Amino acid sequence: MAQVTINEGVLWVGGEAYPLRNISHVGQRRLTVDQGAAWKTFILRTIGWLIVGGIIAAVGDTVGTLVFLAVEGLLIWRLVSALQKPPLYGLVLNTSGTQREAIWSTRQEEIQQLIYEITKAIGNPEVAQIVINVEHAVHGDLIKQYGAGSIGKAHHSGSGDIRA
Repeated sequence: MAQVTINEGVLWVGGEAYPLRNISHVGQRRLTVDQGAAWKTFILRTIGWLIVGGIIAAVGDTVGTLVFLAVEGLLIWRLVSALQKPPLYGLVLNTSGTQREAIWSTRQEEIQQLIYEITKAIGNPEVAQIVINVEHAVHGDLIKQYGAGSIGKAHHSGSGDIRA
């Protein structure tokens, strides 16, 4: 769980402060699993394992067959795990020309509520303190990958990083 607070004209997301007067845009981002890439990875690994594992199963008799089935089961489990990951929704803030993903959640409603409350506070920065608990906040590192080449691991200072 993460806490978002609006108090005295400042938006607090974890330990990060965003003065409301500096926020020029509030929006959301949606990240989903690339199912095509997950299937492609599974198929390529399965083909490779059919070749190597077939040799192991032929040479190792019963033990080789058990190893072959266990590894294939692991490959299937990894595919199913990847395909069942829920989409992630991020709160995007633009401040002074910089776009930042401030917090991530598995629930779109939580991010939409934050957008509504922040927008309302920007229009009336003298409002009383608002505290919003994001129950389904996601923590971890944001790993961006485009196509077959990875651009590496990206860190940001917002409180809701993700692992994708």
